[in-house]
Amino acid sequence: MKNRAPLSLNRWQKTATHLVLIFLCIPFLLPLFWMVSTSLKSSEEIFPKADKASVTLSLSTALPEKPQWGNYRDALNTGPFVLYLRNTLLLCTLNVIGTVFSSALVAYGFARMKFPGKEFLFILLISTMALPRQVTMIPVFMIFKMLGLYGTLFPLIIPSFFGNPFFIFLLRQFFQTIPQNLSEAGTIDGAGEFRIFSQIMLPLAKPALVTCALFQFLATWNDFFGPLLYITDPEHFTVAYGLQQFMGSHSSEWTQLMAASTLFTLPIVILFFRAQKVFIRGIATTGATG
Repeated sequence: MKNRAPLSLNRWQKTATHLVLIFLCIPFLLPLFWMVSTSLKSSEEIFPKADKASVTLSLSTALPEKPQWGNYRDALNTGPFVLYLRNTLLLCTLNVIGTVFSSALVAYGFARMKFPGKEFLFILLISTMALPRQVTMIPVFMIFKMLGLYGTLFPLIIPSFFGNPFFIFLLRQFFQTIPQNLSEAGTIDGAGEFRIFSQIMLPLAKPALVTCALFQFLATWNDFFGPLLYITDPEHFTVAYGLQQFMGSHSSEWTQLMAASTLFTLPIVILFFRAQKVFIRGIATTGATG
């Protein structure tokens, strides 16, 4: 009987916590709900006629009377979103590979290797996170223009192969939690630093690597400023930039606009839920320094 009270209290605490979290999520879910609901409505439902002045906001008006699934087909047929999707997936794939590998390589050097000025260089690297993108925008733009890469996808790909300070910091913290004995065992077996890095460290750092990959994928998928700055050919437009162009030419077609926006958001939601456990584990295990 004495053990039942703490268990019951524990259950009530968990229930109350979940209710509070659900309540706090409502303001963030309302725009998503409105977007999906609008994408399934007809134009008459979105813009009621003048004689429907008595219409009030309720659950019945928020939901479509009859879902118009054809809005998604019309949105895809109106613009070359398949081309935009192909360009975006290409950028996401190359940026994820380049950023994760280069950041892991640099992070391993800062975490496990000894060389003069290591701490100073690491602090200098981390301090670059305080620089706004607008500070380096013009110099970087001029460099790519002088190299003849303006108007291509290369300015959106090449920087990813030089590492990301935030990812380097995360991975360095993770590498420092791995026991030194594993590296020493590899050295005794005759393995070099790169072999230790690729065959011992990278497999153990999978949660942190997936976390960095997810962050980079989301950043590339949502990037609008980069394509706006460098891309001039519509054949190279990404989904984010193409959606903005779609808004400019179809600003009155709210059903198709919301359908296209829903399709743009859907992969992000699916990816997050699929990688949620690994993502949380990667964040949780990068806090210790070992």
